[in-house]
Amino acid sequence: MIIMAIDYGDAHTGVAISDPTGFLTGIATTIHSRRDDVVLEELSRLIREHKVDRLVMGFPRNMDGTEGPRAQLYREFAARVAEVTGLTPVLWDERRTTVDAHRILADAGKNAKKRKKTVDAVAASLILEGYLDFMRLQNR
Repeated sequence: MIIMAIDYGDAHTGVAISDPTGFLTGIATTIHSRRDDVVLEELSRLIREHKVDRLVMGFPRNMDGTEGPRAQLYREFAARVAEVTGLTPVLWDERRTTVDAHRILADAGKNAKKRKKTVDAVAASLILEGYLDFMRLQNR
């Protein structure tokens, strides 16, 4: 099963796609657009190209677990993704993924300008890794 994770954002949307075994992150990329129609078109292309079976999308929660201020926007975007692709995204808690992605890139020696170009792809990879770990635990 091939799973795609989406880290939706205002100007950049990170995407990570698992390997065919659904065990590891295989591909990570960033869609650089503020226009939802462009993002949806690119997500659809990636889904077709990589024969994605399942979607998981980062969902904003506050540190106490309540829904963040952007939760409704994300729900609406997830509904549009489902409408366009035929795959309904699993909404996945994305707390700390962007913070952790910045830390990972900083530790790798990337300066702030270089981090800005890849942080969303790394955040999507973290979302995907969390979901894949959850799935492995469920299957035990």
